[in-house]
Amino acid sequence: MRSRTANWFECKIRYEKTMEDGLQKKVTEAYVVDALSFSEAEERIIEEMSSYISGEFTVTDIKKAPYGEIFFSDQELADRWYKAKLQFITIDEKTEKEKKSNVNYLVQAGSFNGAVKNLDEVMGGTMIDYTIASVAETQLMDVFEHVAKGAAKADDKPEYEG
Repeated sequence: MRSRTANWFECKIRYEKTMEDGLQKKVTEAYVVDALSFSEAEERIIEEMSSYISGEFTVTDIKKAPYGEIFFSDQELADRWYKAKLQFITIDEKTEKEKKSNVNYLVQAGSFNGAVKNLDEVMGGTMIDYTIASVAETQLMDVFEHVAKGAAKADDKPEYEG
């Protein structure tokens, strides 16, 4: 598991998709991109989707994504995205009362149980007390991270390590 904190935007794309039976159908799909502004999010989603979609497509919606962090799985079968709400329990030092704060995460996994397992794997390494308030599968198709030009991706190795 790998996690990434950034400014995330949910983008919806509408285009004509060729279905398994060969027919063309207008579909709207949701994606998440890492960007600094709405205009950069639009530019990024157009750039990313241009290599996947032949023909015209339109960006129908862009909104700030409610995720504090995204957890990426390295498992091959992890092809779904789950929205998870975690409650963190802290003690107010002045009043000595428990305080719960909610944080949303996006978790990549192959199943609901896999998403819970991935959450526990990442959060188990922290000292903070938490409970999983909810986990729900999303309709998101993919997440596109920003990789600076010339920067190596996380799984890239120098040629001499081939």
